[in-house]
Amino acid sequence: MASKETTQRRAARVRRQLKAVANGRPRLSVHRTSKNIYVQLIDDAQGRTLAAASTLEKSFRDSKKTGADTAAAAEVGKLIAERAAKAGVKEVVFDRGAYIYHGRIKALADAAREGGLSF
Repeated sequence: MASKETTQRRAARVRRQLKAVANGRPRLSVHRTSKNIYVQLIDDAQGRTLAAASTLEKSFRDSKKTGADTAAAAEVGKLIAERAAKAGVKEVVFDRGAYIYHGRIKALADAAREGGLSF
């Protein structure tokens, strides 16, 4: 099996397991690249994004930090928790996609929990 196909199957498996336990909670979906990290709070029932944050935002670009380290991921985690609170969301399910729960993904999740999100 090709690497891309394996990755897509793993992500689909994770999302399938999340849908089984979601109970109407929004999904906190993470996407990671070599230079940036992106996170969205998605309401799958209505099919819309409630909040989003990434290292491409103006506050990150102005500070000239890299978006490719755990510190940047933690800042994005705090930012999404703040925006989720404004949207009235406290409980979510964490969708790590095909990424292992380690490094930048873990830093983002821990910061989001510290910011008030429950998952």
